[in-house]
Amino acid sequence: MTNNNLNLLEIEPLRNLKFWHIWALGVGAVVGDGIFLLIGQGIQMAGPSAIMAFIIAGLLELFLQLSLSELAVGMPSAGAMSVWSERLLGKWWGYLAGMAWAMAWIFVGGCTSIALGRFLAWFIPVNELILAGIAVTIFFLLNLRGSLIAATTQLWLVIILVAIMSCLAIVGIPFAIKGIPENFVPFAPNGWKNMFLAIPLAGYAFMGTASLTTSGSEVQDIKDLPKALIWSAITFIVLYNLSLIVMIGATPWQELSMSESPYVTFANKIFGKSAASIVNLAAIIAATTTVLMGTFYGASRILFYEARNGRLPKIFGYLHPKWRTPTWGLFIIWIISISLIAIAKFNVDYIYVTISMQFLVASYITYALSILAAILYRKRFPEEIAGLPFKIPVPFLTFTIAILGLIISIYFAFVNTPQVLFGSLGWIIPLYLYYQYTNRKNSDLKLYQ
Repeated sequence: MTNNNLNLLEIEPLRNLKFWHIWALGVGAVVGDGIFLLIGQGIQMAGPSAIMAFIIAGLLELFLQLSLSELAVGMPSAGAMSVWSERLLGKWWGYLAGMAWAMAWIFVGGCTSIALGRFLAWFIPVNELILAGIAVTIFFLLNLRGSLIAATTQLWLVIILVAIMSCLAIVGIPFAIKGIPENFVPFAPNGWKNMFLAIPLAGYAFMGTASLTTSGSEVQDIKDLPKALIWSAITFIVLYNLSLIVMIGATPWQELSMSESPYVTFANKIFGKSAASIVNLAAIIAATTTVLMGTFYGASRILFYEARNGRLPKIFGYLHPKWRTPTWGLFIIWIISISLIAIAKFNVDYIYVTISMQFLVASYITYALSILAAILYRKRFPEEIAGLPFKIPVPFLTFTIAILGLIISIYFAFVNTPQVLFGSLGWIIPLYLYYQYTNRKNSDLKLYQ
């Protein structure tokens, strides 16, 4: 290895992210395309009871984030889930937890970019997939330039997004009241089973908050990690469920679908095309924030960590000497995102839903392993827990609800679309085989934290 390569592999990330940066990372990673587009499928499936599905999913997500908070503070790292699971469950499980999370966000980068192209086509008369490719390239370049620049961009986008959605919810309340009880009765027109089947779709919309834990190597004050986990979850639970209630209250659910953002349909019907344009702008911002920091930031940090530990090609462990960003990790994510967009040309809606379900499978794997690691962390290292600046409130209740929520989401995801389980074997098996190869090759390698 040359001296230049040695220096590149010894460069460390900059610790320059503050609370509001990582809060915006959590909120932005959540709101994405799911709350604006996939929610239409949930409404068609469950009718007004989709409201309950999204409230349940949001609360379950909050407890999932709480269950990870001690791990995030006790073992802060760019590897996050990899570090936690490897220490407490073993090497393979750590590798699977981290790479599944990276795979999840690489998947979601593709489907969110497709949705973003659809949102942009409202304003720009260009093919939606071409617009998606242009947008994802811009996000790649922003992340390449530095985490602080990308995070600051994310922060301002999320502030604008929250403002738009808050105004939409508040102004729409009188129209929603007029829709009582007509638009809410029957509450579960397709049966209560369909309400439960909609929970995984809501879970997709709310699943991304944990991406902010990968900022453990770049946050200035480690106490900001658990605060951001909790407050980003509270933000989207309140804001998006309120706007969902208002939207369904003011618009018969039969008129809402995935062919257009239900929020745009609602705004266009109630307030006219100008308001629909503003809401569509919010959808663009939401999808932008997801790809900008969820896909590119979170996934590239996992790839960086695994490369530094010899379990991915070492090129992914390089950081740009000036900007301290994982250049090649970002590049490969961009290539895959562009490829997924190109594949979507054959059947946009089918590819979009299929990819989003693979995101769910990968996320569930990571969450399940991380929750188990959190439980073992409390059991095996009580002295470390005692010294942490943040502790899980009522741990038994928190873990119980988190596990219950994960079981409900997994069960109904597979009942609704059983083919996603078989599809996931297409990336889990190669991942395992590659791990076995690298594990034998690097059995004595000291772990990078």
